[in-house]
Amino acid sequence: MEPVYYTVDSIDGDYAHMISDNGVENQVAMFLLPEGTTVGSRLVRNVLEWSLV
Repeated sequence: MEPVYYTVDSIDGDYAHMISDNGVENQVAMFLLPEGTTVGSRLVRNVLEWSLV
């Protein structure tokens, strides 16, 4: 599984709405994301783990 890069577009309560570099939209529960994730954060998902870039 290759890493996928996302940018957080908005945060709606307990969920972050993000878009991948390929244009795929995704919604993820905030508790799964690294502490400090905010609108505009760049994230990478690699083997079901999220990291800030």
